[in-house]
Amino acid sequence: MADSPTLALARQLIALPSITPADAGCLDLIAGRLAPLGFFLERIDRNGVSNLWARRGTMAPLVCFAGHTDVVPPGPIEQWQSDPFAPTERDGCLYGRGAADMKSSIAAFVVAAERFIAERPAHTGSIALLLTSDEEGDAIDGTVRVVETLKARGEIIDCCIVGEPTSVDRLGDTIKNGRRGSLSARLLVKGIQGHVAYPEKVRNPIHLAAPALAELAAIRWDEGNDYFPPTSLQISNIRAGTGATNVVPGTLEVLFNLRFSTASTVEGLQARVHALLDRHDLEYEIHWTIGGRPFLTPRGPLVDVLVDSIRAITGAKPTLSTSGGTSDGRFIADICPQVVELGPVNASIHKVNEHVMIDDLEPLSEIYRQALERLLPA
Repeated sequence: MADSPTLALARQLIALPSITPADAGCLDLIAGRLAPLGFFLERIDRNGVSNLWARRGTMAPLVCFAGHTDVVPPGPIEQWQSDPFAPTERDGCLYGRGAADMKSSIAAFVVAAERFIAERPAHTGSIALLLTSDEEGDAIDGTVRVVETLKARGEIIDCCIVGEPTSVDRLGDTIKNGRRGSLSARLLVKGIQGHVAYPEKVRNPIHLAAPALAELAAIRWDEGNDYFPPTSLQISNIRAGTGATNVVPGTLEVLFNLRFSTASTVEGLQARVHALLDRHDLEYEIHWTIGGRPFLTPRGPLVDVLVDSIRAITGAKPTLSTSGGTSDGRFIADICPQVVELGPVNASIHKVNEHVMIDDLEPLSEIYRQALERLLPA
């Protein structure tokens, strides 16, 4: 694998310390590979976030690869067996921050595009890459801004492959064909502060809220569907009190999150929460944050192409999954009817000694290349 172009490019990318939201030159490196291929390169940077939209061709269908160059901080450097930004090959693996999430996927797709274009310089349709340095961070000035720009000018993506590390045990065993939505709330329940010895003069917000919170946690929000599990609510933080044992607090703050499927809507979930709190006669304020709405790509052209390509290259029979957290696919789904995530094994992502199997790099690139070949036939 010493001469593997995918390995070589992955090493170059890992060597750039692009801790979110820094890009550290990754997009310039990628642009330098795409420009000779005839890609139109457009930087859509916002508020210190680096974004690249690269497109080759003007006709439909438009097949896009999406990804992020930013990585999470490496954590305790002394716990790494090698410098996280000095790509190191050891025991058949490539080590470094971003090796699995997701610089190897980016390298694999760039090489796949190079090979595909060399074979079919006059291919039908268009190829694009949508890359950002703001996926691991706040995700407010990255992919979402590029999508806004594309939407404003009527530029629609027909198929999108997001290079997130989706594989569990072996390359290609899992494809993410959707993700749950994320709805977070900051609930402030109001009471009356006072001395614990005078209960008639206080209104304890902890006591008032406890029955409502118990009911909130026990609700069966929906039954899910063929692709998604039932919606779940988790309370993540509860805070009240002054630290003293003889003071009833005046307020109670509760943070909770709903991970929801296409069987529910943001508006419907919010209405049910408000109705429950009102029924318990609470005085409260609630502030909602929509992390993302659910999206789903059922079996169809893109899923079938990737399943066939994976079987041909690795012999794996992929499982379709919507598990896990959110990804930038939630933004792209606004302008693309088919969004699927496929990348390397995710066992080491965000961990010390993050790595990817070197023998998986060229097969991943070949899966992407075959997908282009099938989606953009001669």
